[in-house]
Amino acid sequence: MRTLELNIPNTIEETDEELRLLIAAKLYENGTLSSGQAAAVAGLSKREFIEILGDYQISLFSTSVEELELDIENA
Repeated sequence: MRTLELNIPNTIEETDEELRLLIAAKLYENGTLSSGQAAAVAGLSKREFIEILGDYQISLFSTSVEELELDIENA
């Protein structure tokens, strides 16, 4: 795993842990990282990471609601 150093303005109130989680959640959401990889970036267990995804309105499932509704209609 590589290390990245960021300079964050002092006006940002999130802690380093919260920022790691935000980055990990976004990379998971766009499909760049698996849930296990994102959990490792966030410094959490996979279970903890998955439980927190809902707080960021990120679905554990890769399909959208619209895709699921189409699947139901076509079933």
